[in-house]
Amino acid sequence: MIDWKTIDTVLLDMDGTLLDLHFDNYFWQHHLPARYAEHHQIDPDEAIQELYRRFNEKQNSIHWYCTDYWSEQLALDIPALKREVQHLIAERSHVTEFLNHLGKCATERVLITNAHRHSLNLKLEVTGIGAHLDTLISSHDYGVPKEHQEFWHHLHQQIAFNPARTLFIDDTEAMLVAAQNYGIKHLLCVSQPDSTKAPRTDLTFTALSEFRDLLPKN
Repeated sequence: MIDWKTIDTVLLDMDGTLLDLHFDNYFWQHHLPARYAEHHQIDPDEAIQELYRRFNEKQNSIHWYCTDYWSEQLALDIPALKREVQHLIAERSHVTEFLNHLGKCATERVLITNAHRHSLNLKLEVTGIGAHLDTLISSHDYGVPKEHQEFWHHLHQQIAFNPARTLFIDDTEAMLVAAQNYGIKHLLCVSQPDSTKAPRTDLTFTALSEFRDLLPKN
């Protein structure tokens, strides 16, 4: 799938790519609405409708990913609520094996995530994946999410990568389109970001089923 002789840098998304998206889907679609309804003493269905309306208004902005913003807006401690279900945080299969293989090959391993540092730190604490990465970047460091070209300009200033010799793996095609527009040559899309849902079959980009598919066969 990939000619590793042509790759110097691997950019990796976190949620849905290195980690199972089930935690995030469960938190935002079920746990937070339940706690919001309880805190504000409203009907659960009303809570879901209210939250989804608010989320949609901020989609594709840095606020959409910001735990500080939602803690203030919803009058809830979002990081604390995430810890209530942190047992659901899990690596995707063969992630550590893949990252260690890249390390042995002296391939630069860079995590780029839209997750706020609060969420990033929690997931690093639970999984320990930070020990297998060279650089950890949150889009909040730049104030703009990955789907915008400004993010990629900031990233290139911080990490001196060659776009033609870089692989980017993400589970969201909008992020891959942004990377492609910036000039990233090698792009893969995770086909099953949430282990509780069926793999997607309608992807525009080359699909990645499991990280073991990128490991040497011998």
